[in-house]
Amino acid sequence: MAKIRLILKWILIAPLAAIVILFSIANRAPVAVSFDPVSRDAPAYVATLPLYLVVLAAIGLGVIVGGLGAWFAQGRHRKAERRLRREAQTLRADVERYKNSLAARPPLPSP
Repeated sequence: MAKIRLILKWILIAPLAAIVILFSIANRAPVAVSFDPVSRDAPAYVATLPLYLVVLAAIGLGVIVGGLGAWFAQGRHRKAERRLRREAQTLRADVERYKNSLAARPPLPSP
């Protein structure tokens, strides 16, 4: 099963890596990136970066923000899972305690 997952992982990752590499090679031209939305004539901060770096950074930032959003959205499910796990552990301990108390009792007389 682990080998199948590894093979499937590489089947997905290899073409994606090839696409990223080809995209990076094809889009090396520098672009001006400004973080000053107010000034049009002379922005306060301008970075000249290759286009592929801007696009890949935006994708990476989207993955991180999306992952954090999913993690926060699933917080209540993780909390419920912890509560249920503690409850199951308590119930298992109760069952073991009852089993031990029944085993320690003398057997009932036969009619």
